[in-house]
Amino acid sequence: MSDFEFIFSLFGLLLGLSLAEVLGGLAKAIEARLRPGSAIRIGWLTPLLGAFVMLDLLSFWQAAWVVRDVVHVSGKLLMAITVFAAAYYLAAHLVFPRDIEEQPDFDAHFFRVRRVVIGVMFGLLLCQLAFYASIPAIAPHLIRPLALGLTAVLALLMGAALFVRGELWARVVMLALVARYVVVYLL
Repeated sequence: MSDFEFIFSLFGLLLGLSLAEVLGGLAKAIEARLRPGSAIRIGWLTPLLGAFVMLDLLSFWQAAWVVRDVVHVSGKLLMAITVFAAAYYLAAHLVFPRDIEEQPDFDAHFFRVRRVVIGVMFGLLLCQLAFYASIPAIAPHLIRPLALGLTAVLALLMGAALFVRGELWARVVMLALVARYVVVYLL
């Protein structure tokens, strides 16, 4: 077993649980909405936040593959990866309300949790960039125009999602965040 395989088994488990959190929240929301006489309003914002968290998580999972040859097992790295993946789990756990009957308007839930969820995601982005910048073989790729542009767009949209007011503008920004990842995946 390589160092990467050893480390990624822990990392993959925690990231997989994060994906399951978002998907489980969505499934519970749909199930609650389909109950006869349900007053649940799912809206667009919380599902878009869930899609953003999942796409961001997948992008990091993919990016982990890039560093597979430079990762070496150490206590420091295991702790860092655990904290990093735990932060993803925290963000994923907060996307959908735990008690759907207590929070029947998911757009209101979005406005209550978005700063924590997106703030965690923004912090993870900064950590990831700092880690990659510390690797001599990868650092030069960070300053390529396409990489800089895509990262700048992501950071600006995340910043906008943190502070934008109103349901319409929040929806536009969240759609743009999701679309940015879809475009990147298709490049």
